[in-house]
Amino acid sequence: QVQLAESGGGSVQAGGSLKLSCEASGRKDRWYCVAWFRQAPGKEREGVAGIYIRNDAAFYADSVKGRFTISQDYAKNMVYLQMKDLKLEDTAMYYCAADDVCGAVPDLKPDFRYWGQGTQVAVSA
Repeated sequence: QVQLAESGGGSVQAGGSLKLSCEASGRKDRWYCVAWFRQAPGKEREGVAGIYIRNDAAFYADSVKGRFTISQDYAKNMVYLQMKDLKLEDTAMYYCAADDVCGAVPDLKPDFRYWGQGTQVAVSA
């Protein structure tokens, strides 16, 4: 089992920055890949960014390319999402997800076994 805990969400004005953190605990051999998803009220959950832990290969949704950066620190059991130039449409609950099967990463599909509880990001004008 892998447990995930997100932190770092909050309220920010458009154009601002936030850095989300995802701390993993449990079996480290079960998280070969980690991704961030978000879900706004009334909308489907969408993939934002994903990373392969072993080689740092990263994937991004078109809507966040150039603004968001996913990174990982395996020794600290941490994955991060640096968000810059935030827009109103970035407002959502952000979730961290992990798995040891990584087929869903390149397309950022929500087919991950382990999920955190989420952290809220609110962007205002």
